[in-house]
Amino acid sequence: MLAGQLVNGIVSGAMYALVAIGFSLVIGVLDKLNFAHPEVLMFGGFVGLLTVTGLPFVWVFPAAFIAGGLLGVLTEFLAFRRFQSADAKITAALASVALGLIMTDLVQKVWGTEAVTLQVPAGWLSQGFAIGDVRFVNLQFVILGVALLLMAGLHLLLGKARIGRQIRAVAESSQSASLLGIDVKRVTQAVFFISSALAAEAGLLLALRSGAASSDIGLTFGLKALAIMAIGGLGDLRGALVGGLLIGVLEALMYQMGLGRLVEITVWVAMIAVLMFRPAGLFGSGLHGREQRA
Repeated sequence: MLAGQLVNGIVSGAMYALVAIGFSLVIGVLDKLNFAHPEVLMFGGFVGLLTVTGLPFVWVFPAAFIAGGLLGVLTEFLAFRRFQSADAKITAALASVALGLIMTDLVQKVWGTEAVTLQVPAGWLSQGFAIGDVRFVNLQFVILGVALLLMAGLHLLLGKARIGRQIRAVAESSQSASLLGIDVKRVTQAVFFISSALAAEAGLLLALRSGAASSDIGLTFGLKALAIMAIGGLGDLRGALVGGLLIGVLEALMYQMGLGRLVEITVWVAMIAVLMFRPAGLFGSGLHGREQRA
């Protein structure tokens, strides 16, 4: 039914948006592209395996958030800290690629290359309700609620909190922010923590929804999020949100029309179509207002 597919599309789109927002936050504020970001998404799914070790289910969400954030700080230290100059952008990006490959290899060494089953605890989450002929599962709305809550929290953080104002100042000009007494290094770490925490949370939500954690998810879902960021506009958080929801709904409509075999190319076709007419993406230049970086 169309209504059921639309709900599925919105849920998928919210998860896409979380990952794309993480991409956009780093490139919009720091002008850096973190290619290890999809592997943090993957890692979040494996944090969900803590549910089978006796950890109360509700604690899995903050566990994924914190673990992903710390992994982001580690990524900044290992792949970006030493490559600060404009000439070293490509070197830093390549270092993040290498770090992502290492993460994938380590996960595969521990859990193997096959998907690992991740079952949602029996109870309210696995139950649902019906509206007409369409049945919905409570887990769908939990996933959507968590994703929207995280995005709303990020919006409030950037707009109201002190660290949010510092992030926006660094986005405008890191040199000017430094002259104003802002610790740019601390802000950089905060940006990586937040972006990676969102990605890990999305990975957890995706694993809960699919019922499995997979080492391949970064290559598929993560790269889609990168394309979604391009659709919305590099570095633009609104664009990442709109692009994620748009692609999620488009994929759902493809299933509804019986074109499920073409779903995997939907995001790439959409990206080419958007960039042909709007090379900067739907929302343009992004969070930062500067045109040149130091």
